[in-house]
Amino acid sequence: MSERSTRKRSSEPKRASRGRAHLARLRGLTEPEIRRTAPPELADLPEDFWEGGELVTPAAKKAISLRVDEDVLDWFKETGPRYQTRINAVLRSYMARTRKREVPLESKRRRRGTA
Repeated sequence: MSERSTRKRSSEPKRASRGRAHLARLRGLTEPEIRRTAPPELADLPEDFWEGGELVTPAAKKAISLRVDEDVLDWFKETGPRYQTRINAVLRSYMARTRKREVPLESKRRRRGTA
């Protein structure tokens, strides 16, 4: 028996995987098509809503191995797909709050009267 793949190769361009945008298709949409297919909560946005908007490029992710309690992992998985993204968001929130509370070392020295 041959070990070669029996799947046919398609000449069609690959579709975007789940959760990924098909950029070529999106670039081809007209403004009326965008408005027609937009969620209802976006229908009443003021015309100047996006003025002054800032493009934020997501930070690069790094694959790691992390040990967490089984019940914690189960809880995140029960919340649905993209649970790893939610775990990252919780960790980022914790990091941001902790950084706000941290007082730079120089400030601590000035308060105590030492230099």
